[in-house]
Amino acid sequence: MKFSRSDVNALMEITSRPELVFVRGSGSWLEDHNGKRYLDFVQGWAVNCLGHCPAPVVKAIADQSTRLLNPSPAFYNEPSIELAIRLTGASCFDRIFFANSGAEANEGAIKLARKWGQLHRKGAYKIITFDHSFHGRTLATMSASGKPGWDKIFAPQVDGFPKADLNDIASVRALVDDQTVAIMLEPVQGEAGVIPATTEFLQALRKLADEKGLLLIVDEVQTGMGRTGKLFAYQHAGITPDIMTLGKGIGAGVPLSALCAREEVSCFVHGDQGGTYNGNPLMTAAGVAVFDTLTAPGFMESVNARSQQLSKGLLALSAKWGMKGERGVGLLRALMLDRDDGAAIVEAARLMTPDGMLLNSPRPNLLRFMPALNVTADEVDLMLKRLDEVVQKVRG
Repeated sequence: MKFSRSDVNALMEITSRPELVFVRGSGSWLEDHNGKRYLDFVQGWAVNCLGHCPAPVVKAIADQSTRLLNPSPAFYNEPSIELAIRLTGASCFDRIFFANSGAEANEGAIKLARKWGQLHRKGAYKIITFDHSFHGRTLATMSASGKPGWDKIFAPQVDGFPKADLNDIASVRALVDDQTVAIMLEPVQGEAGVIPATTEFLQALRKLADEKGLLLIVDEVQTGMGRTGKLFAYQHAGITPDIMTLGKGIGAGVPLSALCAREEVSCFVHGDQGGTYNGNPLMTAAGVAVFDTLTAPGFMESVNARSQQLSKGLLALSAKWGMKGERGVGLLRALMLDRDDGAAIVEAARLMTPDGMLLNSPRPNLLRFMPALNVTADEVDLMLKRLDEVVQKVRG
């Protein structure tokens, strides 16, 4: 095929896109309409946890598509039950509501917390969130987010989301009042530049929530499903959240997310929550295949081995080029640059020949890495080698 600007004009303009069309993918590689290949260390912003077109997910979708697509959420279906049992069995949660996106799961978490506040906190509705956080693009989740400038784009915001500072328990405590119902955070702030919440901070949040009678909500849309080297990031801190949201990697590329809650918090009554496509068997069958792959013997050990390899390699690059180090957890990592040339590095990597490379720069002075969790050691080495070449080209 040929790229046509007039053809793509049929799509709504929402972001700047290069003039290429991806037509196929396999594992850590994508191919565009010209036949050029790209080593992908973005993977749809950590969505494709098993890379492009993973065989177990492709098979699960193909098999399920011949049996049942969507009987409607008014009825039970087998794959959604199977996935819910797997998630509750592997976590501290008792009830699962499936949705289609991380933002929708987070909306559900906000609604559930407010409903719980009506029942147990005399109508308390405020949810303390954090500066530079990212919870989604609906009006409520944008209001919950602390991304700079988002309070102005679609003003007025949804009320009730005071912002604290990550890893500063005093800033959280100062915001608690009679109208507070919950604290909500990402265990690792991805969009902000891969900033982890410390174990001590997460444990202090749990203690503060217990002290004040509040709910603790972890937004694991990006960190969940093995991304940090454990199935869920909260497990690193040894805490028990009340509510968790999942998205991105739970479906390995298909629209699937989950709202997870402990039994005593699951206070929705009939009619409070729903969705036409939510929990449909086609998507949840994919989710079952993802879960079973991630929990297979040796898989997480491989994730952690590749994490150590990537971290060590990024530190070596940082030292070579006088950068400011690297940070992250598992296979969600960032290289902190010493200057604002992140966008230039991303573009130069994509334009490499004969094969390009896909990187992400959520901040001008930072690169974020979100490879497939089954990325190979050779692919990590190749990315690091090519990144060194790209930095050389950009910086001369």
